[in-house]
Amino acid sequence: MPGILIIAEHLNGSIARISKEIVGAASGLKEGFEGRLFVVVLSNGDARLSDEMNLEGVDEVINVNVGSDHFDSSIYEDVIIEISHKLQPSLILFGHTANGMACAAAIAARLGTGYASDIIDMQFVDGQLTATRSAHAGKIQQELVFPNKNVVTLTIRGATFRAPEVEGDASLTQQDYEGMDLGGGIEHIEYIAPSTAGVDISKADVILSIGRGIHSPDNIPRFAAIAEKLDVTLGCSRPFADAGILPKAHQVGQSGTVASTCKLYIAIGISGAVQHMYGMKHVDSIVAINIDPNAPIFDAAKYGSCADSLEVANALEALLESS
Repeated sequence: MPGILIIAEHLNGSIARISKEIVGAASGLKEGFEGRLFVVVLSNGDARLSDEMNLEGVDEVINVNVGSDHFDSSIYEDVIIEISHKLQPSLILFGHTANGMACAAAIAARLGTGYASDIIDMQFVDGQLTATRSAHAGKIQQELVFPNKNVVTLTIRGATFRAPEVEGDASLTQQDYEGMDLGGGIEHIEYIAPSTAGVDISKADVILSIGRGIHSPDNIPRFAAIAEKLDVTLGCSRPFADAGILPKAHQVGQSGTVASTCKLYIAIGISGAVQHMYGMKHVDSIVAINIDPNAPIFDAAKYGSCADSLEVANALEALLESS
């Protein structure tokens, strides 16, 4: 029964967005694999999680009751190995997350599958699966094939593929976990959420993003105040995040966050390096402001101006004060 198997993630009673994005990525590959698209959810049996994964393109959602809502890599490995032996999928997909990375490689090794991590694109080329990932700090992209491998395991980068918005008509299956007794080797104590600086670039509709072209980090508060008055999200290019001047949560780009839902992106003082462009070049409306007329950012921009960033800040502040 060839097909695609997606391992869903969830936290605090909700499916992680990356799991839904993987469904969007996998739906376009179903024809090439000539099989069904399965999603497995490991939980305490809560059917609401299965309902969340009933998305367009999914054929069957398997909710496995493992007696806990918390991730345990040993249990995940045991369950996915068992299900893979039963379903015989040709492609197994995890999120490129702490949980996914904790068990995907081990599962690939135990099953003897092909394996690659942090995938940003998948497609069939001449009847063969090709997976794309970045390398050398995002400076190049690798296209990977898996010769002599009937099964491939991949971890998929988040905020890269579009999640389906339409509910599906998948069959829902419930089963209990009857695997090995781990003897209480792992105990979940609590979940501590990472600091996000109150920013979620992946969900922002409008982003005002700044780079080294604003002359000095001392000018960041000016642009932050402008973004706040405009009620938009403040983004930045990699240098400000790497230097710790702005929290990593503000960084747009390949090593930051993809502005996956952004409708208007205003880039001020950003030259447009490949790594940054990866995070925003898909946006329909890009406004680029850079004093260099040859800056690569203008190749992606819908509107552009060769203006000095501080002159733009002066004009915006005057406009906001008069309104």
